[in-house]
Amino acid sequence: MSRLYFASDFHLGAPNFQDSRARERRICQWLDTIAEDAEALYLVGDVFDFWFEYQTVVPKGFLHFLARLVQLRERGVEIHLFLGNHDMWMRDFFTQELGIHLHPDSLQFEHSGKSFFLAHGDGLGPHDKGYKRLKKVFRARLCQWLFRWIHPDWGTALASFLSRRSRSAQPQREVFESKEKEWLYLYAERKSLQLPAVDYFIFGHRHLPLDIRLHNGRSRYINLGEWLTFDTFASFDGQDICLQS
Repeated sequence: MSRLYFASDFHLGAPNFQDSRARERRICQWLDTIAEDAEALYLVGDVFDFWFEYQTVVPKGFLHFLARLVQLRERGVEIHLFLGNHDMWMRDFFTQELGIHLHPDSLQFEHSGKSFFLAHGDGLGPHDKGYKRLKKVFRARLCQWLFRWIHPDWGTALASFLSRRSRSAQPQREVFESKEKEWLYLYAERKSLQLPAVDYFIFGHRHLPLDIRLHNGRSRYINLGEWLTFDTFASFDGQDICLQS
């Protein structure tokens, strides 16, 4: 039986080398287990805590993880990689060197009679207008061109510092309060009015594994969680999807 697999928010590189390497080993072990029956793998953003591609330079490290992706591709597994808010500065390394499909925004597709809508989740839903404006700045070609003039050592150090500050401003562990306060759930509800045939709205970013049925009775909002604490993922067996760890 071939399956579709979904995961997000590995945040490889954070918070330090030792913790990141241990997490990378767990991820590689998981990739080994899915290799036998995976038809496609969807990595829904923030795979890396920071990634910026210069013209001829990519970030150091993550060789075990990248090697697993190469092995999956050689087995014929289709791999899709989404830009997250931590690794939105990917260019052509993954597509040219690894044959991976890169998605800057959302993706909608059908498989085995089911319809899927995927996005990382940052900047979606109500509120957070400040971040939405900042995201446009970060994604602007001029901004990226200017950043490339910073030496890679300095640029990486700056990005790591900003990433640590961002995490320190957030609670250590996300909690579910209610559907009315779950902003990606609200986004899925609104999107389901535009796309009533979608069965699964799948996101990352939230760092909290969730599976909630929408008001239309058909669609489900699924958040993939993360690999800092939960080590969760979703799999689709051709009939239904489920969250696992």
